[in-house]
Amino acid sequence: MDGLALTLTFGGIAALGNVVGGALIVAKRSWDRRVLTYCVAFGGGFLLAASLLKMVPTSLSHAPTVAPFLLLAGYFLIHFFAHVLGEHVHLGGEPHHQGEEVHHAVGVSTIIGLVIHTFFDGLAIGSGFALNNVGLGVLVFCAIMLHKIPEGFTIASITLASGGGRKWALAAAVGLAGATLMGALSVFAVDVGLAKYALPLATGVTIHVAASDLIPEVNEVKGIGVPSLVLAGAVAFYVTERWIEQLVN
Repeated sequence: MDGLALTLTFGGIAALGNVVGGALIVAKRSWDRRVLTYCVAFGGGFLLAASLLKMVPTSLSHAPTVAPFLLLAGYFLIHFFAHVLGEHVHLGGEPHHQGEEVHHAVGVSTIIGLVIHTFFDGLAIGSGFALNNVGLGVLVFCAIMLHKIPEGFTIASITLASGGGRKWALAAAVGLAGATLMGALSVFAVDVGLAKYALPLATGVTIHVAASDLIPEVNEVKGIGVPSLVLAGAVAFYVTERWIEQLVN
């Protein structure tokens, strides 16, 4: 198989992981609001760790001069978008539950951030095969697959938590799948060098989604469960990254 065929195959499987993650959420007819809150908490910790431990250092290493400005631009872009279009809704669409309301803009901004993030997931897979390095492509695919089901699970949870229905939750997961596949195939159509500028912009978006949207919202729920799951999400990303390093080395 040539590079394009391998990219289409492995990129498609990775994209399917997003759909599977979303389907796990929507398959259950109703979810307790606290369960959704805990899912959002785990996703917030996971995204924050991905941003600070991986995306920021990578951005600075590839574009040290402009990356800080693009990081800020991405952050303020989503900050402006969220405050202009945002409104309060409650988990499950039910009003008047103190401590369980989530901005509608949280779901929208999270979709934007994760779509950009998953696009680069796909781009990473495609890059290995585009360089005719099948081993590298397969290793990157295996590493990214560890994130794909949690990503779909997270985006579907957030969509439900911000008042969206089951169909919208699954559609959000399918959107992530499409972005993953587009990213994988785009490496054969555009200059991969542009990624060093797009990555810090995406990183700024992701930092806002995690630190300024998701985590503050779920912190309205009192108790040790939410902070524990935010930490668990961060630890899960760290452990995954260390495992990937062991595979590569």
